[in-house]
Amino acid sequence: MQNPWLEIPLADYEGHMASEAVRQLEPLAVLFSEVLARRQPESVALLGVAGGNGLDRIDCGTTHRIVGVDCNPSYIDAVRERFSHLRGLELHCVDLAAARVELGPVELVHAALVFEHAGTKLCLENSLSLVAAGGAISIVLQLPATADANVGSSGIASIQKLKNHFHLIDPEWLCDEVARRGFELSFETCVALAGGKGLWMGIFLRL
Repeated sequence: MQNPWLEIPLADYEGHMASEAVRQLEPLAVLFSEVLARRQPESVALLGVAGGNGLDRIDCGTTHRIVGVDCNPSYIDAVRERFSHLRGLELHCVDLAAARVELGPVELVHAALVFEHAGTKLCLENSLSLVAAGGAISIVLQLPATADANVGSSGIASIQKLKNHFHLIDPEWLCDEVARRGFELSFETCVALAGGKGLWMGIFLRL
């Protein structure tokens, strides 16, 4: 079965995320800024980089290697064009749920709203394998809405292709899974969103 993300134009995805019904782009960028400030990594990987939301928050005086990973080659092309000025940027087209990743580890891995779509099997193993010794992974999960819909109703038709491939992940369960793999939760926070939804972020340190 083809990954549904290959059928979503970047303009549709970004329009959905910025829509009045969803409004997640800025909160996600703010959470990424927070983890950058806390960790000040020399190297960072953004999993599911999409159009590069948050890349403008990186201080290239501190972070010298910036890795973007996404399964959609057109998203990768867009990031390459938008952020050609960003020193140390390397981009990789990889489906983290379908193929083992072979990239040099980084001090910080950031996975925001990745596991809801890609699952917590190979994608989680890939994500944790990218964390260097003494490094960290920050994970952002969507919290349940007060209403039924998990994929927000922005009115953008192509986004509905994701509905059957989206599954909420319980933060407590994820914390246990990550701990079993040699990581310790060092920080967590929650952000309220439109429509009664929310975002949870946890930062885990490799022991």
